Amino acid sequence: MREVVSGVRMWTWGAAGALAGVVLGAGGAVAAPAPVPATGLAFHGSAVMDGDRVEVMLTPRNGGPAAVPDATVRLRWSVALAEEQRLPARCVREDDRTVLCGTGALAANGVGEQLDVPVRLKEKPSEVTLDIDTVWAGGATDEGRTNDQVKVLVLDTGDAYAF
Repeated sequence: MREVVSGVRMWTWGAAGALAGVVLGAGGAVAAPAPVPATGLAFHGSAVMDGDRVEVMLTPRNGGPAAVPDATVRLRWSVALAEEQRLPARCVREDDRTVLCGTGALAANGVGEQLDVPVRLKEKPSEVTLDIDTVWAGGATDEGRTNDQVKVLVLDTGDAYAF
């Protein structure tokens, strides 16, 4: 657009605002990278051991600030699991000691659906250690990983051990 100011012709660019997010490079315009959403995933629940069976009840939480379209939590036992397992539909066996479960979508500052994950152990130990951590967060980052990495000692007492 051309304007005349005090008898001098000046050009103004109406598109200047449209270029605010673009970086110019040798090959032309390059878009600035999109920011990676940040989350604050945490897992709370309990585990109960009775003989060769362990029942894990786990509730995922997202402290935000971004929503998570889906996340994957890893449950790893210190002992081998029995060959045959009846896992929930959103869980899958990764190896002889590990199960992966999808959490589903988690709203920012929201609580997800509780996961109930029953497993059978290969033997009947008096105790097991259960490691719980996030292995995937739908492309979001979690800079405070200490609250989504949990280690729980579960004794064969029939008591619930909270985390």
